[in-house]
Amino acid sequence: MANVPADPNLVRLTAVLRAARGRRVVVLGDLLADEYVSGRIARVSREAPVLILEYDSTDIRPGGAGNAAHNVAALGGAATLVALAGRDDAGRRVLASFPRSVDTRHVVRPAGYRTPLKTRILAGGIHSAKQQVVRIDRHARAPIADGWRAAWLRAAARALRGADAVLVSDYGSGLLSPALVSSLVGGLRTGRGRVPVLVDSRYELLRYRRLTACTPNESEVELALGTSIGNNPRALERAGRAILARTGMDAVLVTRGSRGMALFEPGAPTVHVPIHGSDEIADVTGAGDTVMATLTLALAAGATMADAARLANYAGGLVVMKRGTATVTARELAAAVAAAAAGR
Repeated sequence: MANVPADPNLVRLTAVLRAARGRRVVVLGDLLADEYVSGRIARVSREAPVLILEYDSTDIRPGGAGNAAHNVAALGGAATLVALAGRDDAGRRVLASFPRSVDTRHVVRPAGYRTPLKTRILAGGIHSAKQQVVRIDRHARAPIADGWRAAWLRAAARALRGADAVLVSDYGSGLLSPALVSSLVGGLRTGRGRVPVLVDSRYELLRYRRLTACTPNESEVELALGTSIGNNPRALERAGRAILARTGMDAVLVTRGSRGMALFEPGAPTVHVPIHGSDEIADVTGAGDTVMATLTLALAAGATMADAARLANYAGGLVVMKRGTATVTARELAAAVAAAAAGR
């Protein structure tokens, strides 16, 4: 770990990182397979005005709930993933891509289920960074069968025993619902009190109620409320408070890209957290999963919501400088906190 910074606020963040080691976070939700196919630009095709790529390599990484679990583990937490994965090639490959630090024993693999696969084609020259030129999405078209969901529920109930925190990653596959999540986590408690339960929901933001926190991005807030925020501070304040009131969450953390984050809690002033690092972003793929994983793990370690949000902001600023679906390590995050303390 980096040297402890002198600034009291940053001393607390460093202490949270230490306390986070080994905290058990159960990740419930939609596992995606993120595939990256890279090639070198050879020439323009004679058949059509398109580039011909000479194939270079294929890489597959966990996406969705898998990326959140991978980030929890990279930050030093004990990540347990509860999800569905097919017995298809995508399912086999994405499960094989997890490090041993992610517990995948509770991933259910029903016959007939197709693993959602996102294939990104990357192109570039020999001496240039490869850029994404097209993405192909292959989602599971069949509805989630009752038997699949029942098996998943049994796995979730087993995994939740002894959890320090729960992260719900709802990408809209139909596996999760607000009622189902409430029934699973409603009574979770430890000796320290209620277990933090955080939700990241792409399409059902307002239907998840009375959990610890949610982390919508600004466009998701605008879509949920039918409003526009842009550069208007008053519009942001109204929107954040509306989400807080309508969901009954303990907190709402709105991520705003290059504008940083805004944390809303009942009866407390809004905390605006400026973006960490450069605004020259390399890739935002999966950044929301990194933010959610950091926030959840920090709360599992006993951090205040404000400190957890600050740590999540550092992690988000680091991960967007990496290409593709990526993680942030505990060492990288500690170094970022130490650098901030030193004014670098």
